[in-house]
Formats: sequence, structure tokens, C-alpha cells
Amino acid sequence: MVRGVDHIVLAVADLDMARDLFTSLGFTVTPTAFHPFGTKNALVQLDGAYLELLAVDDENQIPVATKGCFSFPRFNLNFLTRRQGASMMVLRSEDAVGDIADFKALGLETYPQFDFERDARQPDGSSKRLSFSNGFLSHPLMKETGFFVCQHKHDPASFWHAIYQQHVNGVKDLLSIVFVAENPSDHHEFLGGFTGQREMRSTSAGVEMAIRNGTVDILTPAAAKAFFNLDVPGDMAEEGGILALKLGADLEAFTSILERSGIAWSVHHGDIVIQPDALCGVGLIVSNSPE
Repeated sequence: MVRGVDHIVLAVADLDMARDLFTSLGFTVTPTAFHPFGTKNALVQLDGAYLELLAVDDENQIPVATKGCFSFPRFNLNFLTRRQGASMMVLRSEDAVGDIADFKALGLETYPQFDFERDARQPDGSSKRLSFSNGFLSHPLMKETGFFVCQHKHDPASFWHAIYQQHVNGVKDLLSIVFVAENPSDHHEFLGGFTGQREMRSTSAGVEMAIRNGTVDILTPAAAKAFFNLDVPGDMAEEGGILALKLGADLEAFTSILERSGIAWSVHHGDIVIQPDALCGVGLIVSNSPE
């Protein structure tokens, strides 16, 4: 079974600043929510996937590291000691227990299932309890990027709201996750096992695989520059990681917002490009939404 993206974690040093930045780009950002383990977030909901702006709220609430277990808050705390950016790729799960078993059978490095709950403010001001079941795994060749599956165990209507998915910049969906690595083909086995996609296109420039709701592209730095005019941040790990996200939007609406935002941008092969250094360490490529 080929899995699809649930969300991308964007680790940021200052959540309020990140909220303001994404709002200035025309995104609707959900109210801030707090995790029971010392982090806080705000979301940009798209059509079937979302971006999670995540920051540390109280480092004293982050549990100490336990051997053999994966700590979501500590991983992101450590990530933020090095840089801001897209710290984790998260796929949607219908059965976290089953997915972990599948990953183990493939010989991937897994960890015990992790469940938690948090409150979410609803558009009418009320609060709903949300629950999640997560299965983490590590990629031995990309240790500074996190990977996990997330099963939403609450009523979907408590999480997804049409009002949060309406963005004045015309953005509708997440089209692609763009990784950068010196040797893209080194990562096809892990990402193939993680996504469930065993069919992929490989060239000297990189590897492309179709997942349930978009694509995953692993490119060399030279290909990222040639295809998207993207610069690799100087503080990105030598092993690579998530460089950019490609979004589908109404380009006219997005351009109108950008012209008033004061944020640097360019046009490359008809796409709008925002460099990672201008947007909390993650680049944006904005294309016309598919019809």
C-alpha cells in the first residue's frame, strides 16, 4: 500500500514570528496549541495534508531521553540547536501498529508506538480533544531528518475545518516534498519502504517517486538549483534533508500577496520560488494548481 503525506514538521525558533511570516504570505494559520511534552504548534491546513509550525514551549517539560525510544520533542529541540527548517516528514496511517510491523519486516529501524492527546481550539471558540498514534523510524543515511506515520484517532471534523483551509494566497495543496542529497539513489530503499512506493524514476539528477497525494523528489544540489533555482542553506546537514515544499496555488493571487509582503522571491520556469533562508529554513515552490 502506497502511503500519503499527513504533514511536514517545520521546526521554528519563534512560533509567533513564524505565524506572522506565514500570515504575511497569505496563509490561514490555526490557533496555537500545546503538547503535553513541552512543544507547541500552529498549523497551515491544505487539501488533505498540512504544515506544522512547531516550536519549543517549555524545555523543562521535555522528557529525558530513554534508550530505545524516539522522543519527538527532544528530536526537534536538538534540530533547533543547529537550524530552523523542515525537520520531519510524516505520512498518514490508518493503522500505526500495522505500519510499525511492516517497517520492522522490511528491516527498517523502528521504535515503540507513541500515543498522545492534545486540545484544539475550534473555529467557534470551543475546544476538542484530539488523539494521535505515531510510529517513528530512523533513516541511517539521514539521521537529522525525522520520519514517522501518524494515525488520527479522533473525529476528523474536530481537526479538519474548511475555514482553516481557505488561504487568500490561493494555495490549495501540497504537490511535492523536495529533498536534497549528494547521492539521491542512496535513499531510494529507505524512502521506498517508508512510503510503500517501490516504483520510482531515477536519473543522474535524482529520484522521483509518486505517493498517494503528491511526489517525493530527492535531488542533487546542482539539480535543485537547475530545476528550481533553490540554494541549499549553509547550515543544512552535509547528509542533506528536506530542502523545499512545492505547493499548488492560484499564481495570480499568490503573486499579489508576495508583492505586498516584502519577502524576497523569484520566478523560475514559471514557478514562484522563495529561498529557504527567507522562510524559516524551508524553500517554497509555488505552481498553478492542477485542474
